[in-house]
Amino acid sequence: MFDMMKMMGKMKEVQVKIKEAQENLVHIKVTGESGGGMVRVTVNGKKQLVKIEIEDDIFDKNDKELMQDLVVAATNKAIEEAEIRAKEELKKSTQGILPDIPGFDLNNLM
Repeated sequence: MFDMMKMMGKMKEVQVKIKEAQENLVHIKVTGESGGGMVRVTVNGKKQLVKIEIEDDIFDKNDKELMQDLVVAATNKAIEEAEIRAKEELKKSTQGILPDIPGFDLNNLM
């Protein structure tokens, strides 16, 4: 027979674990590069930009448009990787608590 109280306890545990995982996303740091490493952008697991590094050589070229494109490319790479890492962290935090239900997606909890 289905134990509703046990299920409610599990859901409360899942909520706590997800909240902890969401709070820890700021500690995940991911760096995206472009231009052969001339531009490096670091974001955290909450997809917040935390650092931009630009090699001096780019400034010598005096090409503002190139620099803008490289920053955008590096930022997008970092955000994509941060999203993947954040999903992994959320999944890891609920592992063993939630059954693997097809179609149940934790992605909207980020």
